[in-house]
Amino acid sequence: MAGSSSVSPTPLLKDELDIVIPTIRNLDFLEMWRPFFQPYHLIIVQDGDPSKKIHVPEGFDYELYNRNDINKILGPKASCISFKDSACRCFGYMVSKKKYIYTIDDDCFVAKDPSGKDINALEQHIKNLLCPSTPHFFNTLYDPYREGADFVRGYPFSMREGAQTAVSHGLWLNIPDYDAPTQLVKPRERNTRYVDAVMTIPKGTLFPMCGMNLAFDRELIGPAMYFGLMGDGQPIGRYDDMWAGWCIKVICDHLGLGVKTGLPYIWHSKASNPFVNLKKEYKGIYWQEEIIPFFQSVTLPKECTSVQQCYIELSKQVKDKLSNLDPYFTKLADAMVTWIEAWDELNPTGEGLAKLSIANGPAK
Repeated sequence: MAGSSSVSPTPLLKDELDIVIPTIRNLDFLEMWRPFFQPYHLIIVQDGDPSKKIHVPEGFDYELYNRNDINKILGPKASCISFKDSACRCFGYMVSKKKYIYTIDDDCFVAKDPSGKDINALEQHIKNLLCPSTPHFFNTLYDPYREGADFVRGYPFSMREGAQTAVSHGLWLNIPDYDAPTQLVKPRERNTRYVDAVMTIPKGTLFPMCGMNLAFDRELIGPAMYFGLMGDGQPIGRYDDMWAGWCIKVICDHLGLGVKTGLPYIWHSKASNPFVNLKKEYKGIYWQEEIIPFFQSVTLPKECTSVQQCYIELSKQVKDKLSNLDPYFTKLADAMVTWIEAWDELNPTGEGLAKLSIANGPAK
């Protein structure tokens, strides 16, 4: 059942999923997640000072990478991994050898559903990824594959098989994911509204992707989950997940894959400083008015049948159409290519390559 808090006797996808966590601090928050996360392998990407020792609670199976490790593994290509920004998490996607990824921020705690039960966010994400999406025709009862739901009258039978789900985008109770101007005018606003629903984002519709409670099928969409150049040395921050979200949605639409949003909720405990955020975001707030129309108008040629091919083509269009906005986009487009080269080096012989036809059947 959606929102269920029970821990399966055999955890779902135990050997097929990595949990990726970017951090600059001790990971005491894992104690709260222990009942749900302990069976899984963690990839921790330490940002900031690599000489700082990060404490991970006992009993977790994990690997920890700091900036020195990233430089050692990627060499000159390490330039594509952001520094002093949570965008560094995408290094964990690259080094994973699993089919699925769940990524969570270290200020996200276990939320409770309206009945007071702890929400097993990971279990709900897995359920979202393992059942089909409906990007081509909207079902007014939201997810038709959920127990107790079905396709409504007038839904074409030929489309009821759905498409494979590539991304599951979860939400947050308590501190909403607002930009700095909204934080400034609503400093005390909290999200207390639990909506018991999952829906597929329709084809042709972009969305603001938040990376703090997110799962995806790494084999289907992993190479496009690049969180860009952000933070130290860059003119922009806090747009890492947004950038990845716009890119993956265009590519999912092209390849016939689905993106779900809604359940599960986590409890977001810490509001970042709106004045610090404004400094990081202000160029993004200005640029997004041109970036979003760019993504809305992007078309990918039918010859692009893999995620890598799509992403390289997208990088060319970014360079061609957005570089006049700011030289940063030339740099970003080059980093997108470097990211794909690094991904393919670490994932040779087609690992992580989307082996799919344009017309997808349901996930098996």
